[in-house]
Amino acid sequence: MWQRYVAIGDSTTEGLDDPDGAGGYRGWADRFALAVARSQGGLEYANLAIRGRTTALIRAEQLQPALDLAPDLATVVAGMNDVLRPSFDADQVAGDVAAMQQALVEQGATVLTFTMPDPAPVMPLARPLRGRMLALNEALRAATARTGATLLDLGAHPVSSDPRLWSDDRLHANSAGHERIAAALAYTAGLPGFDDSWTRPLPPAPRRRRGEVFGAELAWTRRHLLPWLVRHLRGQSSGDDRVAKRPVPLPVRQDWGRG
Repeated sequence: MWQRYVAIGDSTTEGLDDPDGAGGYRGWADRFALAVARSQGGLEYANLAIRGRTTALIRAEQLQPALDLAPDLATVVAGMNDVLRPSFDADQVAGDVAAMQQALVEQGATVLTFTMPDPAPVMPLARPLRGRMLALNEALRAATARTGATLLDLGAHPVSSDPRLWSDDRLHANSAGHERIAAALAYTAGLPGFDDSWTRPLPPAPRRRRGEVFGAELAWTRRHLLPWLVRHLRGQSSGDDRVAKRPVPLPVRQDWGRG
């Protein structure tokens, strides 16, 4: 029975784009915490993740506060923001992830992490990044094997790259995607009532006409890609001046998310 769960990471751990109905975001970490709490009758949960953070910043800013909270369950998920940067180095990113995993494992925590989905089916313009993601996933697999953390190999399952599980910005899971990641983590953690159904593909999607595809790509470029490029050219981050949404471990209500 775990007493305290602490999640560290970037926007995916923070919960974008899974609205909580109150102006914030829920996400797979909240959903996983709820699954653990229901399975064992209670859990304290803190989420230190902040959007836009690179793996090095997560290690520098979130690891020590996480250790200070003395969790016996933790998730360490990072790397997507690094993949998007020109200076990307898969081994360096995996090394930072491994250092965070090892510190938490050595303190007595069960640590879970996961590999990243292939971005190409979700974001066709991101095909040049596919090699980077594959390299990162291989490095994460090797790092996790060394540290004793538990790996959910999400990237090995094609359903994780189904566009219907991703939000309009194509960088974050939607509510259905976050729900599936949480179910995968619950299964990986051995919680009762969860199985490998999260690996099953969605029903075949209707074929879209070429004009529809082109229009969708144009709209995404205008609405999401160009603002992202402008922000990064200015040296700005979506996480500037933001703080963790749940910095203090609080009990998880078992009716959380209902109504």
